Amino acid sequence: METNDPLERTELSFLLGMAFQLVLSEFVRRLDAAGYDDLRPVHGLAFQALYGPGLTSTELAERLGVTKQAAGQLVDELEKGGYVQRRPHPAGGRRKLVVLTEQALEHLVVAGGILREVEVELQMRLQGSGLSVPRAELAAIVRVLAGDEIPPLRPVW
Repeated sequence: METNDPLERTELSFLLGMAFQLVLSEFVRRLDAAGYDDLRPVHGLAFQALYGPGLTSTELAERLGVTKQAAGQLVDELEKGGYVQRRPHPAGGRRKLVVLTEQALEHLVVAGGILREVEVELQMRLQGSGLSVPRAELAAIVRVLAGDEIPPLRPVW
């Protein structure tokens, strides 16, 4: 089905980028309204990486694809906001383990709920046009390009 919509002739990477930007902007707007206006999307990526037993700042840098200095600055910001703590590393030495606090875990619950709300609302709006959220198609694109080793989402935009 061909339409006169110029977006349908736009490069795929631009369409994916615009869709990501719009969904992310709506998510951030709602997250700000929920009282988390001190956080940026990169903080959410750090929370995802740190979820569980935690990481060192160096491991966080590797996971996010940023410099050690950038990861250290990010950890400093999150620690100041009460979202992470530095603890002695279980293996000893001078290394510190960065772990999420209860405040960060509460944020993840709220953020997850908001993401689900945005997706449900988007699905409902698309159904009116006989469409759906292209989850299977996007997953297939990732699988074709990445194979079994799914790369982490990194703040490269």
